[in-house]
Formats: sequence, structure tokens, C-alpha cells
Amino acid sequence: MQTVLYDGSWEGFLCAVFDVYYYKFTEVDICPQSLYNGNVFQKIHTATFINPHSQRLWKGLQKKLSAEAQQQLYYTFLSAQPAIENMLLLYIQYVFSTETSIEKDYSHPAVITVTQMAKKVWKEKHRMEAFVRFQQTKDQLYYAIIEPDFNVLPVIINHFKSRYADQRWMIYDGKRWYGIYYDLHEVTTVEMFFDMESNSGKDINNVYDEHESIYQQLWQQYFKSVNIASRKNMKLQIKQMPVRYWKYLPEKRVYMDK
Repeated sequence: MQTVLYDGSWEGFLCAVFDVYYYKFTEVDICPQSLYNGNVFQKIHTATFINPHSQRLWKGLQKKLSAEAQQQLYYTFLSAQPAIENMLLLYIQYVFSTETSIEKDYSHPAVITVTQMAKKVWKEKHRMEAFVRFQQTKDQLYYAIIEPDFNVLPVIINHFKSRYADQRWMIYDGKRWYGIYYDLHEVTTVEMFFDMESNSGKDINNVYDEHESIYQQLWQQYFKSVNIASRKNMKLQIKQMPVRYWKYLPEKRVYMDK
């Protein structure tokens, strides 16, 4: 078994697949360097990020796949599920080994896995676009923390950049310990390190604007006033807005505090 390590990025993964073809590896296990635990019985190859290699492989896939299938590949990668790189490798190998389109061949395990996983990540993306709640800090930065099931920060950038183009904002992923920051011009990826008192960035009340608590109370009161008791369908609410997201939603926090 040949273990191929890469830097954890999408482009790094493409370089790892490029190396699989270049070195003609057969039995392969692609793994992020940060997750590799070591095995004395495996041969190790570290795929170096080389931009022309990732671009060459991606251009080859673009010639064989529709825009939808290309997106599915990327979304599946963002799921970061265990050994998902190996399933993506099987998918890519199937693409290049066949003259006809393989996108609807759900009898193939890699095709059905990529299709289903991409759909899950797509749903999580839209949930985050709907559930993000910003709170203003003392330096006029709008800050939000989320803990999505999948790594969707890269695919929600355009939504928030276009919707909040006139505000500085940051969305922090408390599960993966990094965030995206918009400075009124561009979005950059940032890593932050919080002290113990902030609970990994989940509790930073001391840096919020003095009026923020008032805004939060007004939002809760508005939600309460428009929530008609006779029409409440908690089962439907939980289906559309799972309870695991409530802790970062001011309008739902009142239920959690009871």
C-alpha cells in the first residue's frame, strides 16, 4: 500500500492525484498530513503542492465533467469525511478511464457516494447562509460563530461578500478553528487563538458593542411577537432548523435558556 500525503487543501489534493498518475501508483491511500498517524508497513510519498500540476489535472476534469459534477467533486472534498480522498480518487480514475459521461452511473460506488455527499454539503451551505447571526463588536466588526457539520466556509464567501459588501465582518468556524474575514475589499482566511475565558471564541461578550445586547433583545422580542402560538409547528421548525444550530441563534436562545 502506497500512502500519499498532501497539505489538506483542495489544490494539494489535486497534486496528490496528479502524483498517483505520474508515478503510476496502484494501491493508494491519500491522507492529509495533519491526520496521518504513521504505519511502518506502508510506503510514504509526500505530494508537493505545484500549481501547474493541480491546474493540469483540473483542466483535464473540466473537459470530461459538467459544471455540476465539478462542483460535486469540490463539495465532496469539503465534507472532510474519513478516507473521502480515496473515494474521490476512484471517481476521478473512473472519469479518465471512460469515454462516455459517468455522472449518472449510480451503480458505481464512487459516483453515488460523491452525488449523495455533495448534496449534504450543499444543504449545509444553505443552512449556514440562513443561520449566521452577526453581533457587532466595539471596533465595528460584525462577528459570527458557527459550527457546521462540514467545512462550508469556502463556499459561503460569495453570499456574504455580496450581501454585506459595506460592512467589515468575520465568520468563525468554532469546530475547525479558522474563519473568513472581509475588510471591505477582499475576503481572507484567518486563524485565531482564543484564551480559556472566551471558550474557543464562543463567548466574547466583553468585546461586543455596548448596544449589542439591546439589539439582541429586540430581535428576540420581534421573533416572539410574530410567532403565533396557535400556528406553532415545532416538528417542522426542528426539521428546517435543527436544534444543534440553536445555540448561535438569538431568536432560539430563549428556548434553550428555559
